[in-house]
Amino acid sequence: MDTLVLKTQKKSPPALRIVVFAMTMISGVFICSICMKQLGTDSWSRMVKIEVAEQPCNKSLIPLSEVQFVHYPQPQNYSRKECMCTPVRFFAIISSQRSGSGWFETLLNSHINVSSNGEIFSNKERRNNISSIVKTMDKVYNLDWNSSASKNECTAAVGFKWMLNQGLVANHAGVVDYFNQRGVSTVFLMRRNLLRQMVSQLANNHDRYIKQLNGKHKAHVHTRDEANILARYKPRLNTTTLIWSLKQADDYTRDALENLKSVRHMTMYYEDLIQNRTKLVDVLDFLKVPRRKLVSRHVKIHTKPLSDQIENWDEVYNALNGTQFESFLTADYRI
Repeated sequence: MDTLVLKTQKKSPPALRIVVFAMTMISGVFICSICMKQLGTDSWSRMVKIEVAEQPCNKSLIPLSEVQFVHYPQPQNYSRKECMCTPVRFFAIISSQRSGSGWFETLLNSHINVSSNGEIFSNKERRNNISSIVKTMDKVYNLDWNSSASKNECTAAVGFKWMLNQGLVANHAGVVDYFNQRGVSTVFLMRRNLLRQMVSQLANNHDRYIKQLNGKHKAHVHTRDEANILARYKPRLNTTTLIWSLKQADDYTRDALENLKSVRHMTMYYEDLIQNRTKLVDVLDFLKVPRRKLVSRHVKIHTKPLSDQIENWDEVYNALNGTQFESFLTADYRI
């Protein structure tokens, strides 16, 4: 019986095999058409787009030591199109008030491939806890943050400015973990002369209330006339608490930077940038963006020696002379 069955199968006519094959093809087409109707045209197009978007970019030219710091963001609000495979570096400018960070950021933003989005954590809600901080940073680094710093050209470095007292010190452990995991490069921008920084802070606070420029407060100005008006104010310093205040500011900054030292960083001083603009090349090299001439419309407000900018200069001089802060009295720079 088995022999007869086998022989019968071998003698199946070719026409029968053709019919079975045709029926299989028709069934496959029918099933595929049903799936297409259920997905709809939009869903199908989304599937195709996702497949294209997820095509990997060529990373073979990137050194292994740099892979952690190179990213290919896919914004939710727009398509990077031809910039899709342009690598993007993440950065943060860590500083404190009246340390030249506003001027420094405008210099960076004059670069066609750099976008620095300002003090995003000046808004208290964004720095309530580490979760809100991470959510905000994710939006910036995914190129979904809309600001005047956004570029039409291919962005090669994106970041923001962060003051130490804007939730950074309080959440430093979580921030360090995030920076190291996401490959964020950090520029520590500080000011050596804390006495000059104090004068600038007091003058800025004064204008915040007085509003000397046509009833408007300006922390930064773009004309020499405006700068001269703001520079007229000479603060009177409390010499009784002066040394304590300077020491507190110094310790606060040192402790903060100590807690952040494990991230990839470079340290830059405002005084060095003022006297030697070529220091900006070091910053561009650190961010791995092409070297370009950087410009800013900011005009420096306080350009005179400290003796001409403090109302009770003699008292201040006597209070600091012979102390660890006496170098601040004479460490002026040429503008």
